[in-house]
Amino acid sequence: MKTEDQVRDQARDVLGLADVPKNVAQSGVGQITTLMQLGFRGEGSQNKPDGWYLPADKGTVALVLETKAPDAMPIDAPALRAQVEKYCATVRTQYDLVVGVVYDGDRTRAYVNGKPLEVPDELQPKEYYFSKLTDRPIDKARIYELTQRINNSLHGDFGIKNLYHRMIFTACALVARRYEAVLVRGMDYDAFHNGILSALNKAIRSDVQQNTKLSLLAEVYSDIKMNVSTDEDDPRAVARLANLIGDFIDWVTEISGLINSNAWQGEDVMAIFFNEFNRYKKKSESGQVFTPDHVTGFMYRLLGVDKDDKVLDACAGSGSFLVKAMSNMIRQAGGVNTTKAKQIKARQLYGIEFDREIYALACANMLIHKDGKTNLAHMDARTETARSWIEQTGATKVLMNPPYENKFGCMTIVENVLDSVGRGTLCGFILPDKKLDKTSKTQTSRILRHHRLLKVVKLPENLFFGVGVTTSVFVFEAGKPQDGKKFFAVNVEDDGLITVKNQGRHDVRGKWPALEEYWVDAIERNDDSKFGTGQWVDPAESLSWQAPVKPFVLTHEDLARTAMEYAMFQRGIDAKAVRERLGAITMYSSNVTETPTTVQVEVSK
Repeated sequence: MKTEDQVRDQARDVLGLADVPKNVAQSGVGQITTLMQLGFRGEGSQNKPDGWYLPADKGTVALVLETKAPDAMPIDAPALRAQVEKYCATVRTQYDLVVGVVYDGDRTRAYVNGKPLEVPDELQPKEYYFSKLTDRPIDKARIYELTQRINNSLHGDFGIKNLYHRMIFTACALVARRYEAVLVRGMDYDAFHNGILSALNKAIRSDVQQNTKLSLLAEVYSDIKMNVSTDEDDPRAVARLANLIGDFIDWVTEISGLINSNAWQGEDVMAIFFNEFNRYKKKSESGQVFTPDHVTGFMYRLLGVDKDDKVLDACAGSGSFLVKAMSNMIRQAGGVNTTKAKQIKARQLYGIEFDREIYALACANMLIHKDGKTNLAHMDARTETARSWIEQTGATKVLMNPPYENKFGCMTIVENVLDSVGRGTLCGFILPDKKLDKTSKTQTSRILRHHRLLKVVKLPENLFFGVGVTTSVFVFEAGKPQDGKKFFAVNVEDDGLITVKNQGRHDVRGKWPALEEYWVDAIERNDDSKFGTGQWVDPAESLSWQAPVKPFVLTHEDLARTAMEYAMFQRGIDAKAVRERLGAITMYSSNVTETPTTVQVEVSK
């Protein structure tokens, strides 16, 4: 019969809690170490777990252990479960993901957020339990649900009326959760606000020398004002504010845990997260349009980006193209722990954003994805300064969705980027379908004298849900003149996505992966045999995909409609009202017969 000490030591060896480097995690077993001694404060900090694994990276999974001698207590006893959950509750004040393990020398139970986790009876190395939490798919529906609560609370309870201020405040709270912010229920507003600010400064500290503009993130956060004044002499008012802050902390903590998944495939969590914030405003006053996630992945493949490319987005917005590129390139390189992954983050991703608050949002987005080193510049992409900066990046691929309006210099940005990158660089721009046709002939002629338009891919009409603009991807090869060469154009009429109430458009039926595979291949081969939309276009005639002109056909119904409407006009009858009552098919395509008592209208199937 094993003693509890022997069970604890066995758990230490199987879980792998011994000899863990201190810069990786606080890890070990014991009977006298309190959670306070391990760095926790508040309720539950005097509890003494039997084992612990507390990573230095607060965005990864923590573990706490409760052991018992065999037969000392049933493994499923509520008291054992309650005890390990007390440890977990305290540890969750600093970690988003915490697994509690109960072990009696023979059998094992595990819990997450008070709920059982299905695990084998035999105790496994700690990495097994970590993977159970991090290999889960991203629960987008839950993220949207939590985001709606956050949006309503920040707007209604905290009085943040500015859309982007609500976005930035929440993004900063997410960054804080990933960088060791101590955010717990019961905090007053000052401790809550300053806790986030302190974590932001910590997050950027190691990278601010490389990119001094990162400090703008903390500045923008500090500028956001909340209407949180309350009567401190009224206990109910104080308690209400504390509960509001506590709810916000709980929601952000859960979201942070949900997005900390190995199943993440470069989806722009910022775009997922903020679709709720943009429900009533898809387009900002500065001309930004948030690029749908499946389109960023499509353009990545369309331009053939790989792990050795240097990717530029000179109108970065929230950073969606950079996040997608980072994820795909790192996955191709072998994962986040490779030397190549560190190089990709430090020297292969470049972005420019002009709007101060959107720039802060892009910084937050990259930090949420554990990348503080991305080269983000706060400048105007139309300027000589930007041109010089782009030249120094050595960018080999460009992925962009610039602001469309002329007042924001859409085509000036496009031309400046094309002129700034090296010869042969592939550049993909999302623009309104007829943008090049409507640009001045002087500018388009100048662009085509120096750069070649290779492909035009018309995107689905309803791609930018609620914005009211139809777009195409224009792929240029920089530094090589058009010289009258035709370009290949296709129409991706349907992407398979459908509109979900309050959540934008989603691939609910799983149609897009197969469609993406087809279109990437078809566009590369210049052959759309399936849908028949492919065409070679002479740039002297048009600079967009051209909808085929329907042939003129005159039918019997056309003649009947004209004759009948003329007859009704002569008699003073409203033809439109008659059509609405009877239907055009009934009126113009039916056989009418009459009997002494009835009139019969016969319509062909």
